[in-house]
Amino acid sequence: MSQEVVIDILSDALTTTLKAAAPILLVALGVGFAISILQATTQIQEQTMTFVPKILAVFLALILFGTFIFNTLIAFTYRIFDYIANIV
Repeated sequence: MSQEVVIDILSDALTTTLKAAAPILLVALGVGFAISILQATTQIQEQTMTFVPKILAVFLALILFGTFIFNTLIAFTYRIFDYIANIV
């Protein structure tokens, strides 16, 4: 196994990780930002006000983007199996 193959596999793994995690992280970031602006304007500093909407938004994002994440991970797994088959 050459260095180019290892670098290609690691690059593919990092790209796949970013593609799989990005939808959930962006939804959590957006909801957290909106809640923090709401808290700053109304001066309500309730801790549950930050966690409950984020948890609900992340669960909703998992439902909406679950198939995309699953298909991304399956495609990566197929590519890894192809690498393994070509090594042997």
